[in-house]
Amino acid sequence: MTITVHHLNNSRSQRVLWLLEELELPYEIKHYQRDPKTMLAPPELKAIHPLGKSPVVTDGATVLAESGAIIEYLLDAYGEGLLRPAPGTPERLRFTYWLHFAEGSAMNPLLMKLVFNRIVTAPMPFFAKPIAKGIAKKVLTSFVDPNIQSQLDYMEAELTKSEWFAGKKFSAADIQMSFPLEAAAQRAGLDASRPKLMAFLKRIHSRQAYQRALQRGGPYDFARD
Repeated sequence: MTITVHHLNNSRSQRVLWLLEELELPYEIKHYQRDPKTMLAPPELKAIHPLGKSPVVTDGATVLAESGAIIEYLLDAYGEGLLRPAPGTPERLRFTYWLHFAEGSAMNPLLMKLVFNRIVTAPMPFFAKPIAKGIAKKVLTSFVDPNIQSQLDYMEAELTKSEWFAGKKFSAADIQMSFPLEAAAQRAGLDASRPKLMAFLKRIHSRQAYQRALQRGGPYDFARD
């Protein structure tokens, strides 16, 4: 069977390429580009999965979306015990927690920040703009930004316990956590004031498998620390 990654530029699917490189598995890439105006995935992706979003992986007759589910599938099918702590260990519990935290908690306020920032700068009738900007800024300052800062503080504290999110060893949980932290560094104030998180980004960006995934995946604006 041939693993195919339906890869959208500047998206979470970069993590899937990285995982496959870490596992040294053969795979193919089908590239898709965002609409330059809406920044949404093109309609061609709906031919692969009804929601038309990336990442999507096909492996023979298997079609699978959602980053966390894809990671678990690839580890179960091809991981041979790599990049995941042993079952029944405290590290395995931490692995599962962070694997789900990345999308279940970390990404929500980051997406809200992106949306409300666009409302602030979006063109609209002059009489509506002050109202829209006022509402957007209120939501950002009273809810979104405090939530992001709280989460970053929490993640910074967790990385004082161990070098990687699941423990002493690098795991696929770190791959999953890469995107929210890269996004936070680009648009949500993650900087040198949180040295553990910035050191984490430097470590992952220096990995050879990460660099190979960048070469295959194409331009990826979040690969900066």
